[in-house]
Amino acid sequence: MARERSIAAAQTVPVRGDVAANTDAHLRLAHLAADEGAAVLVFPELSLTGYEMDLAEPLAFVPGDPRLAPLVAAAAARGLTLVVGAPVRIDDRLHIGALILAPDGTVAVYTKQRLGAFGAGAAVDGTVPPGEATVFAPGRLDPLLRISGHPMAIGICADTGRPAHPQAAADRGATTYLASVFVIPSEFDREAANMAVYAARHRMAVVFANYGGPSGGLASAGRSAIWSETGERLVELDRSGAGIAVAVHTGAGWRARAIMLGGGQPAPPEPRRHAP
Repeated sequence: MARERSIAAAQTVPVRGDVAANTDAHLRLAHLAADEGAAVLVFPELSLTGYEMDLAEPLAFVPGDPRLAPLVAAAAARGLTLVVGAPVRIDDRLHIGALILAPDGTVAVYTKQRLGAFGAGAAVDGTVPPGEATVFAPGRLDPLLRISGHPMAIGICADTGRPAHPQAAADRGATTYLASVFVIPSEFDREAANMAVYAARHRMAVVFANYGGPSGGLASAGRSAIWSETGERLVELDRSGAGIAVAVHTGAGWRARAIMLGGGQPAPPEPRRHAP
């Protein structure tokens, strides 16, 4: 019998190109999530570098990259699978990757399949990042995770905008869909509605991890969240700032908790409980 499902989204405020500072922030959230009982913690798209197209090449990771060592150690020490975002170089091609750091010390990679671009109206400082296809190649690596007996699939941002992607995850047996994203304010309502539809349609819990601050000249919507397999939004973070959203499913149903760091306050003060 599968054990309880404990899933979490990390909302980060990236420091442009500062992998060390971003790693420290990841570690703080990882330990917080582990303290809350999470078995898997998902970070936003390109979370270790920020959404910085001009820095992707010089900052690119490889699966065994020594810069991952502190995160690999934390995953092992806390029994927590971390899904972190970074530009990843594989066979001389640059991809938008999700690095999957397991408690047993292994590192796997998901590579973004559908590359995206932002329109001129998305900029907050007059600059729009170049389209991802000018920097990255689409990828095909798509491992299915099994955490505490629960199959889980990953999608990165534009991947999740294509209904065929969560459909394929469900067809492979996934009961949880881990969405690592960078969603701007004008796109949030549409993306959140999609997550709820996917959850209910495929009977999958959905974890949605977004930035809590600007990156690459663009504002972020924040509001990282988790939906149950009925499409109910169990928990949501603030529009700005760093924190975690955690949801745990047991025989008694879901309980969920949001914790914001810094200026934010834990919300709710006690875990909410939801009927199955």
